[in-house]
Amino acid sequence: MSHSSSNMEKAKRFFFRSSKINEFRLWGLLLTMGGMGLMVLGTAGILMWGTNGRLFAAIFMVIGMIALLGSMAIYFAAGMLSTSAMILVCPECGRQTKILGKTDRCMFCRTMLTLDESQATEHPQVKSSSGHESTDINNAAPAQDESTKSEQERTFTS
Repeated sequence: MSHSSSNMEKAKRFFFRSSKINEFRLWGLLLTMGGMGLMVLGTAGILMWGTNGRLFAAIFMVIGMIALLGSMAIYFAAGMLSTSAMILVCPECGRQTKILGKTDRCMFCRTMLTLDESQATEHPQVKSSSGHESTDINNAAPAQDESTKSEQERTFTS
């Protein structure tokens, strides 16, 4: 029973292998390629069966066009979500990334990021005006064994 729960934890942890916005874009790209492939396959019906293959071509052209319209809707939704996403600097790679919801991954290095302090495993160091790094006592994270985590699995809060 514990074996299946550990598999569920792994599945939850790696459900999004990239940021949520990039996942939407990936599905849009897959629908675009699939729709175009279906339309090409439909025209192959005309080449194989001549004039008798027109019905086959028409059906696949319509299905391909629906897939292309679906990909256009997904790209539009991803664009609208991207405009309202919070922009922050990733503590691992130092690049600006967009985050949707409370937890997301960096668009570049795929580090887990969170805005919820209760889910964070590490808190970034705050530099004071004198240049010394310190950790705020209110943001202290619980002690965990860091040797078991890879760099990609750490979760940061901003």
